[in-house]
Amino acid sequence: MEFELKILGSASATPFLNRHQTAQVLTVGTHSYLIDCGEGTQRRLMEHKVRHQRLSTMFISHLHGDHFFGLFGLLGTMHLQGRTEPVHLFGPAGLDEVLTTQFRHSHTQLSFPLEFTAVDPEQHALVYQDRYVTVHTLPMRHRIPCCGYLFREQPKRRHLDKARLPTGLTPAQYQALVQGDDVLDAHGQLLVRNLDVTTAPKPSRSYAFCSDTLYTESLSALVQGVDLLYHEATFLDDMRERALTTHHSTARQAGLLARKAQAKQLLIGHFSSRYRDLEPLLREAQAVFEPVALAVEGLVVSVAE
Repeated sequence: MEFELKILGSASATPFLNRHQTAQVLTVGTHSYLIDCGEGTQRRLMEHKVRHQRLSTMFISHLHGDHFFGLFGLLGTMHLQGRTEPVHLFGPAGLDEVLTTQFRHSHTQLSFPLEFTAVDPEQHALVYQDRYVTVHTLPMRHRIPCCGYLFREQPKRRHLDKARLPTGLTPAQYQALVQGDDVLDAHGQLLVRNLDVTTAPKPSRSYAFCSDTLYTESLSALVQGVDLLYHEATFLDDMRERALTTHHSTARQAGLLARKAQAKQLLIGHFSSRYRDLEPLLREAQAVFEPVALAVEGLVVSVAE
């Protein structure tokens, strides 16, 4: 089953030629999740052939414009194209008020239900789950309430070992084993134990999106062992005082967090417009952690089973 992250934008607040503001799409199985929605996101979706009608679940980290200014336009386009399926939106309190004001003054009545859930950016809590993933909030330390999101693939079923299966099973009994259940006889006695005829499933995959934040070592415990970690790296470490003042992180700090968390892979993004060349940020993170990559626009990262 697919587990794939696509970077649509990875610039910080100030516009920069050919760099767009934060937006990502995580696809797990047949479901796609939008993570942040900076200005121009719907255009980026078109350029990268991501059908926005597939997006029914969206997560916003915080209410700085570079992370959600594209949301009203995207929802408006969905409305104009006649969407009827609900959109589930998660983000800090106040996002609903901003959207309601925009809809009211533009006389927009959406053609689909917009179901908003306010998250608590200070808590690590389960906020969403479906057949593919669970999603927990990750507390960030920023100038305003801000959270990241941890996506974990739902536990997988054990695999049937046909060589161990007894003969004569009925279709219903076989289906019970596929579902992970034991098979009982007509008297309720154990006939086939699931663990005896199955092998362990492949590990569930995970992705952690760590949005705008000061370096926070305690965060590593919440994302320990994550397969793919995105962490902001707005500045080089020679500007760590500037990072501290603006509540951001450096590329070196992103690498340190990934090392502490024992992540399998690190992506760094949210690059300041002061950096035309991003290679120094990459090298700085690589000095303390490998493997690491720049979350440049159009990058697609697949996590193998």
